[in-house]
Amino acid sequence: MELAHPLRRWHAQGKPQRTELYVRWSLYVAAGVEPLAVLATAVGQAEKLSVLTLQVLAAAALVGTVLSVLLVRTGLAHYLGRRPRPVLLLALSTAVALAGVWGLVLTGGDDPAGVSIAPLLLMFWFGPVSVVLPHRLSAALAGGVLLLVLPALLLAGFPIGTSLGVLTAVALSCLLFAFTCRCSAWLAGVVWELDGARETQSRLAVAEERLRFSRDLHDVLGRNLTTIALKSELAAQLARRGRPEAADQMTEVQRIAQESQREVRDVVRAYRTADLHAELTGARSVLRAADVACEVELGGIDQLPVTAQSVLGWVVREATTNVLRHSEAASCLIRLRVGGGMALLEIENDGVTAGQPGGSGTGLTGLRERLAVYGGELATPPAGPGRFRLAVDLPLTAPALSLEVSPG
Repeated sequence: MELAHPLRRWHAQGKPQRTELYVRWSLYVAAGVEPLAVLATAVGQAEKLSVLTLQVLAAAALVGTVLSVLLVRTGLAHYLGRRPRPVLLLALSTAVALAGVWGLVLTGGDDPAGVSIAPLLLMFWFGPVSVVLPHRLSAALAGGVLLLVLPALLLAGFPIGTSLGVLTAVALSCLLFAFTCRCSAWLAGVVWELDGARETQSRLAVAEERLRFSRDLHDVLGRNLTTIALKSELAAQLARRGRPEAADQMTEVQRIAQESQREVRDVVRAYRTADLHAELTGARSVLRAADVACEVELGGIDQLPVTAQSVLGWVVREATTNVLRHSEAASCLIRLRVGGGMALLEIENDGVTAGQPGGSGTGLTGLRERLAVYGGELATPPAGPGRFRLAVDLPLTAPALSLEVSPG
């Protein structure tokens, strides 16, 4: 039961949150390996190290680990654009790492046993630094630290060739660990950007549909409303003069108003009517654009009445919207079967998180109300862990499906 709560929290999060959590704790674990790596190296050379060197080594490893974890925590948040760069923590971590290397070199004398541990201290320091700073700044900082380590090696009595060899080993180890940390942070950033792009795509689709509808209304009503305004003004002027033509003008205004009312109904009807073939094609295109593999199985679609195709088109449209907005789906199946006077439409997807509202959304409620007019039913039967299934039963013999709506 104690593990159930963290597991529920994990499954309730989306892919960006999971990726960031994985990256963050991976970097935490990598930083926490520093004391173990340093201790393992020191144990192998314990007979060659003085007590003072071991004390300096232990202090530098423990303090450096704490600072590295804090730097990972704040540095990753800075990399993702959530907080400013932790300059003070960066300076403190650099100072501790540099002091630890100097103390290790000077207390170890000219014995290379202690100096061989120096690359570990700087490697674990430079990993989080590469997340906080851009490439050029982090490379410049590492170069400056290496130049400051060189005098310590020379003061300890190491030849210039040995000193340069140690600095080369330090530089290579820092580069390797920094590459790993930076790529991990980059992965988290890319996943967040993709999630933001997907949300933006959904908002743009809604905005485009609203723009199309408003453009249709403008095209239909613009000319008629202008004509009504002009004729009403003319009728008012004629009425003031007592001219009988005023009644004719108002009759014309009434006719244009009725025509506008009919045209608005036609626009709304066309807006709400969904062609099943077009909706299936659009759903497949939109889902594949969002990296959701969409499989469509159709059986007897040509046997459906026009009204039934429109009703099922509504279902496909709303279900596709739910897949994009309320899941992290990787695959989606749309299956249609017609037989025995019934049409059965099933839409199933994976990627359902624990926090998904299920079948209680307002979109599905609206679909149930529409289907009820035609005798149809909507259900959300169980589909297995992490999956969601929507099933619609539509009787093709319902009287409402056989009625044709007149254009007037």
